[in-house]
Amino acid sequence: MNIDKMKIQHAEIIHKISRLRELSRAGVTAHAQEIAQTVISMSSVIKVHLSTEDQFLYPYLEKVNDQKLKTMSVNFQREMADIVAEYEKFSRRWNTANKLINCDEAFRRDANVVLRKVHERMQREDHNFYPLVEQL
Repeated sequence: MNIDKMKIQHAEIIHKISRLRELSRAGVTAHAQEIAQTVISMSSVIKVHLSTEDQFLYPYLEKVNDQKLKTMSVNFQREMADIVAEYEKFSRRWNTANKLINCDEAFRRDANVVLRKVHERMQREDHNFYPLVEQL
């Protein structure tokens, strides 16, 4: 199965997480507008990515003859539900400059927790899951 588009989306999301880290270090209040725009932009990529997985990847994997991959797929889907809920809460909380101004430490705390989970999840997909999918 060709999953190049999903891998490109992962790279985009990781780039946006890195950009948020840079902006946060430079000052959340000072860069509130760009941080909010990056959160919104990243949310769009994440929504498209999740939709692609839900509409194409997971249904495809339900039909394969590889029980290990099927089990891994189900586990990834279940785990992602919690991560998505946390990310959606994060993105709603920090999607405008006004919400970020004078909330530097709160944003950093939230970002460290939520974005680390997103990043770690994508790393596991890239290293453990996607290589198996590409062999199909």
